[in-house]
Amino acid sequence: MSAETSRANLPQFACVADDVRLGARVRLAPFVNLYGCEIGDDSRLGTFVEVQRDAKIGARCKISSHTFICSGVEIEDEVFIGHNVVFINDRYPRATVADGSPQSDNDWEMERTIVKKGASIGSGAIVMCGVEIGTGALVGAGALVVHDVPDGAIVAGHPARLRRIASAMKERAAQCE
Repeated sequence: MSAETSRANLPQFACVADDVRLGARVRLAPFVNLYGCEIGDDSRLGTFVEVQRDAKIGARCKISSHTFICSGVEIEDEVFIGHNVVFINDRYPRATVADGSPQSDNDWEMERTIVKKGASIGSGAIVMCGVEIGTGALVGAGALVVHDVPDGAIVAGHPARLRRIASAMKERAAQCE
């Protein structure tokens, strides 16, 4: 945790574990739940955001309320995440193994997801594990992302499909590189 973001500056009801690395001037809303993660300088997290162990959020990001960022997700700098966005890190989730005993950390495979610089993900989107959302890309609200999204692309739908590569988005992607 940086000197500028001390425990004294945390909002009431924020749950921030001791192993969280917060950059300078990070702003947290009440009721965030952070553990074992890293948040870059000048990023903002809304109410009821959870960021799990081994997740990384870059600098100058905005993560809107009710969003879930699970282990294995990396969000680069200047990314916007809308309200109630869900990331998934397990393609075959189960509560138990074949003999009925509870699943342990060794009984599943985490798949990493990356959201590249300057991308935006609309409210209510679901991002499946193992995908990359390209630089400056835009994911429409409510989309189900199951495949990689190219740099500068606009995708929407359920499942998300390429709608276009917008020239303005291409320019934004080029600026981000």
